[in-house]
Amino acid sequence: MLHRALPALLVTVALTATACSQGGNESVVEITGSASAAGESATPSESSSSSPSGTGTTAAVSPTPQVVATAATGLDVPWGLDFLPDGRAIVTERDTAKVLLVSPPVDGQPGDVVEAGTVPKVVPTAEAGLLGVAVSPHFAKDRTVFFYTCTAKENQVVKATLRNDELGKVEPVLTGIPNGEIHDGGRIAFGPDGDLYVTTGETGDEKLARDRDNYAGKILRITPEGKKVAGNPFDTVVYSWGHRNMEGIAWDDSGNLWASEFGKDTADELNLIQPGLDYGWPVVEGMSHQRGYTNPQLTWPPDDASPSGLAFDGGYLWMAALQGERLYRITVQGKKATDPEGFFEGDYGRIRTVVTAPDGNLWMTTSNTDGRGDPGPDDDQILVVEP
Repeated sequence: MLHRALPALLVTVALTATACSQGGNESVVEITGSASAAGESATPSESSSSSPSGTGTTAAVSPTPQVVATAATGLDVPWGLDFLPDGRAIVTERDTAKVLLVSPPVDGQPGDVVEAGTVPKVVPTAEAGLLGVAVSPHFAKDRTVFFYTCTAKENQVVKATLRNDELGKVEPVLTGIPNGEIHDGGRIAFGPDGDLYVTTGETGDEKLARDRDNYAGKILRITPEGKKVAGNPFDTVVYSWGHRNMEGIAWDDSGNLWASEFGKDTADELNLIQPGLDYGWPVVEGMSHQRGYTNPQLTWPPDDASPSGLAFDGGYLWMAALQGERLYRITVQGKKATDPEGFFEGDYGRIRTVVTAPDGNLWMTTSNTDGRGDPGPDDDQILVVEP
C-alpha cells in the first residue's frame, strides 16, 4: 500500500526544553529563526547570498512526494547507502556489520539483496557499529568502496575492493577518530572536488568538539588515501569544528555543503558548512548570534527532528528525521535554506537515511530495529520516494 502524506503545518514558536534522545515522535513542526536571520554568522568574514542558483529556484506549488515502491524489507538497522554504477545500492547494517547489494524494485516487487561480505573488527554498542559507506568516484577503474567503522578502541575510515559482488580485504584509510557508545557521527561522502568528507561526533565528551586538533565533533576532509587536502583551513584534516553529532551531509547544485546535526535539549540544526568555521558546540546550541560562532540555517526541537541523513534533489534538501519520524523537504535558494515541510509523519517510523538514486527518485531507509523504534513486520525497509 502506498502512503501519501499532506505537508505538515509549519508554525513559528519558541523552543521548549526537550530530552535528548533519538526515539519518540511529536506531530508539530517547530522552526526557530527567520529566513533573513538564519545562517548569519557572528564571524565578520562570512557572507551569504540570497539569489537563487540553478534548480534552487522552485515553483510556487510543488508536488507532494510519495512512496512508489519498496526496494528491500527485513533489514537489520540499515545505516549507510550509496549507489554503484550499475544502479544497485550498497548498504551497510550497523549491528551485523554486513555489506549488502540491493537491486532496484521491479514490477512492484522488492529487488534482490545480495550479501557482499562483513567488515571485520566492528563493535556495535548503542549508536556505534558499521555506519557510512561511499563509493569511489572512480569505481569503474578501482572497484573501491569506503566505510566508517566503530572498533573497540577507535573509529576509522576503511576501504575495500568490490569484485564479483564480494568484498575484498579491508584496509585502514584514516584512524584515530575517538569513539563512544553515542555520538559517533559516521556519514561519509565524496564531494564535487573528489575529496572524501567525514562527519564525526564528540562521543558524548563535549570538550572534544572545542579541541581543534582532535578529530571528534568535526567534519574532516581527506584524500582517498586518507591524507589532508591541500587548502584545508588548519593544515590538518579538519574542515569545520564545534559540532555535536552529524549524520547527514549533502551538496547542492552550486557546490554548497550542508550538514544536519543533532542538538541536545533545544535545537537540532541544519548548517551551511564553510571551511574553518566554528559551529559553537557546546558553548551554544541553535541560534546564538554570539561573535565567533556560526548560526544554523534552520533549527527544530529534537522531538520533531533528530536529523540523520541528508540529500539534495530537485532544488531541495531532503532530511531524514529519526525522532520526528518524517522526511523534511527544505527549499534551497543560493546560500539560504527555508520553508521546511514534513512528509510521511508516523507512516514508516524512524527515518535514518535518504539518498538520491540514479533515476532521480529518493531511497529512504527506516531505522525501527535499532532499539529505539517500534518495528513492524517488514522492518527495516528501504523505500523508493518519488519527490
